[in-house]
Amino acid sequence: MISTRRNSKKIWVGDVPIGGDSPITVQSMTKTDTRDVNATVNQIHALEDAGCEIIRSAVPDLEAAEALESIKKRINIPIIADIHFHYKLALQAIESGVDGLRLNPGNIRDREKVQLITQAAKERQIPIRVGVNFGSLPPVGGIGITGASSRVLDGVNKLSKEGQEEGETGTVVDHMIKTALWEIGILEELDFDLIKISMKAFDVPTTVEAYSRLAELIPYPLHLGITEAGTVAAGSIRSAVGLGIILSMGIGDTIRVSLAGDPVNEVEAGYDILKSLNLRQKGVTLIACPSCGRADVDIIKWSNLVDEALKKTKKEGLKIAVMGCEVNGPGEAKDADIGLAAGAGRGLIFRKGQKVRVIPEEEFLTALIEEIEKV
Repeated sequence: MISTRRNSKKIWVGDVPIGGDSPITVQSMTKTDTRDVNATVNQIHALEDAGCEIIRSAVPDLEAAEALESIKKRINIPIIADIHFHYKLALQAIESGVDGLRLNPGNIRDREKVQLITQAAKERQIPIRVGVNFGSLPPVGGIGITGASSRVLDGVNKLSKEGQEEGETGTVVDHMIKTALWEIGILEELDFDLIKISMKAFDVPTTVEAYSRLAELIPYPLHLGITEAGTVAAGSIRSAVGLGIILSMGIGDTIRVSLAGDPVNEVEAGYDILKSLNLRQKGVTLIACPSCGRADVDIIKWSNLVDEALKKTKKEGLKIAVMGCEVNGPGEAKDADIGLAAGAGRGLIFRKGQKVRVIPEEEFLTALIEEIEKV
């Protein structure tokens, strides 16, 4: 059972509402060199076609920060600058007209620099995401203290994780929360409340605990993610488990599925996670028979062909079934908006529970798409 959604403060990233009663948005991040404007714009256009609602781009240097101005002029969704280490990159990104900033309190730890960024963002009414990440936490005992520290010596890896006995220096989640609250405090001191927070780790139990505990302490919207989740296959599963748990608690206002692959896969996985929990109904939902020894046709082939075809349709909120035997086939096909119950050499197409056509196997795909377009 999904809990009542947490009522967070509503903010805007460009023209996209975040938090409050707004839909949970699906984000991604470009994987091109931001300085290559054409490549970055082309990738964002592909993501727009896939349904991406907000995009984030890395800003490793001043040239990348300046390139954001040209990129923004050629895209249709809000763009967030991903800032690490150098506060001047954030200031230039603001000048370039970005719709939001992501700041890492683990590597921009100078209070005065955070204040300068916040003041500039406040003037432009640009939201800031406080992006806490296990892989770049400040040293234990060194939150807000400037200066480099070796990951081997910073004490973070000695912190206990969720489910482990608490060590002398506390837990990872304690440290993540203290880090987030440090930067949130600076923003609030400047009367800045266009804030969004993320609390990411690769470890799912740690991530779940971090989000659930922070959600009770602050009113701001939360951006969900399992960081460095893995390849498309493994990472989608890890993200579905982690994000699914957090979302089912009523927590979360935006999500990004971090995968080592095409960012379009991230967007597709994000919507699939939300659809599985009935939180968004973007596009079409496919119910597909896994196939077994009872199947009289190659239902795996037909399911994949239908899945690819459905990505091209503009239909929204439909449930489509492609089933391959007499056990669950007729029932699932009847329950769907459009369903195919396949048998030896032929199949039945159902629309809203009613049988409408008997078709030969070679017409499965074309006939199914024809019926979908009629709805």
